[in-house]
Amino acid sequence: MRKPFVAGNWKMNTDSRTGVELAEKIVSATQQIAGRTVDVALCPPFVYLQSVVGALSSSSIAVGAQDIYIETKGAFTGEISASMLKDIGCIYVLCGHSERRHVIGEPDELVGKKVTAAISGGLLPILCVGELLAEREADQTIEVVTRQIKTGLAGLGAEKLSAVTLAYEPVWAIGTGLTATPQQAQDVHSFIRELLGRMYDNRLAEQIRILYGGSAKPGNAADLMSQQDIDGLLVGGASLKADDFVAIIQAAVKE
Repeated sequence: MRKPFVAGNWKMNTDSRTGVELAEKIVSATQQIAGRTVDVALCPPFVYLQSVVGALSSSSIAVGAQDIYIETKGAFTGEISASMLKDIGCIYVLCGHSERRHVIGEPDELVGKKVTAAISGGLLPILCVGELLAEREADQTIEVVTRQIKTGLAGLGAEKLSAVTLAYEPVWAIGTGLTATPQQAQDVHSFIRELLGRMYDNRLAEQIRILYGGSAKPGNAADLMSQQDIDGLLVGGASLKADDFVAIIQAAVKE
């Protein structure tokens, strides 16, 4: 059975004080389950990573970065390498979040290189995939997700696949208040697992955790997590409120 996993993406929010306070509240409320019955990670902005790592030091909650660069070092002003993230205590890193793809303009090929760089640097990438509203309305969801996964995992052998977590985030359901129904989400998650089985093998596909990310909140977390192929949640806005995020973590624990 795949262990549930909930990751909070703080995006460009919090400051040095509120970030630590938020992390400490989450630690206090989840110490009986975090790391035991559910894996939990927080992804604060780069400048607050180290202080959040400190706030979580006595807990089993991991820290992840929101992005990474493909090179190990050099003249790449403003970029952050895997070794730098690992050096300060990061475990996970998001690769290809929809805002990186559609706001910043990162192409699929760059996302794939980031996944490879993360693994090479000892980090666990969370590869994000998902379609725009226009693509869903044009019945292109499967085509888009297939392209993003195949490019995101390009050149990655079966021996490294276990380092990857996938996150399906329909772009039309992020920050809009809209949410895919549990069945809509399950349908895509099921397809992703089937695709991984074809790309690698069914045994590996059954082991990979696939998160849902798209306006997850306390009111829909349990219904989403009740689906067979939804193994966790990538949470945006609700992760900035300790009570909401804790409620989502609790709802993610499958009986």
